[in-house]
Amino acid sequence: MTDLIEREVSDEQLQAIARLVQLVDTLRIHCPWDRKQTVASLAPHLIEECHEFADAVAKKDNENTCEEIGDLLMGAFMVARVAQDDDSFTIVEVCDNVCEKLIRRHPHVYGETEVANDGEVLKNWEQIKKQEKVDKGEEKSALSGVPSSLPALLRAYRVGQKASNSGFDWPDLQGPTAKVEEEWVELQEAIAGGDKQRISDEMGDMLFALTNMARKLKIEPEMALRGTIERFTSRFNYVEQQLGDSLGSATLEEMDALWGEAKSKE
Repeated sequence: MTDLIEREVSDEQLQAIARLVQLVDTLRIHCPWDRKQTVASLAPHLIEECHEFADAVAKKDNENTCEEIGDLLMGAFMVARVAQDDDSFTIVEVCDNVCEKLIRRHPHVYGETEVANDGEVLKNWEQIKKQEKVDKGEEKSALSGVPSSLPALLRAYRVGQKASNSGFDWPDLQGPTAKVEEEWVELQEAIAGGDKQRISDEMGDMLFALTNMARKLKIEPEMALRGTIERFTSRFNYVEQQLGDSLGSATLEEMDALWGEAKSKE
């Protein structure tokens, strides 16, 4: 381990956080809506804020990203404030717990563990996390800890990561590339056969194989797809604007030409 450098937290940072804690406390006391909330009722709002944050990142909108991070912080602080009223836990416990967890899972920073790259960091993280679950008497599977409520593409990526950290993975990009090609052939065969269930199964296998290829390329497939959707939406909006009321009667060739124009302007 190299000499640890710990920068001091500035007064400005401390004041900003203290102001948010105070504001959340005031809202909990005086706002009728905030007073009636529970940890359970706030959970969907926090999930929604996570999606709004991801959208802002996909759009590369720094101003909105900053705003959405603020909403996430406010949501987390409010959950802790509500939990405090229920004698469940406090914001102090939340902060202390996550600090202890980060120190425990970064032995290469706070201990004597040596790592050669970020891959070893992630592998150590998963091993430590797995041991924590064993100590608590929780699930022992290497794949545990991936929420089933995650978007399917992100869940597939995380499952692949955890399997890889246990040694179940190809050594290089050639493996997942060949798997994608294999699944593509099987999907085409399923389509030719006309069995809807088999087509669905093979489509799922194809998507899962693509997430593994993305993982090997160190690309987050969820964010990659979000970026593609944003580009598609932007280009389609351009086509709509150019055609106006004639959109419904325009030919595919006309729309495709305008699509090309939109793409060239990016």
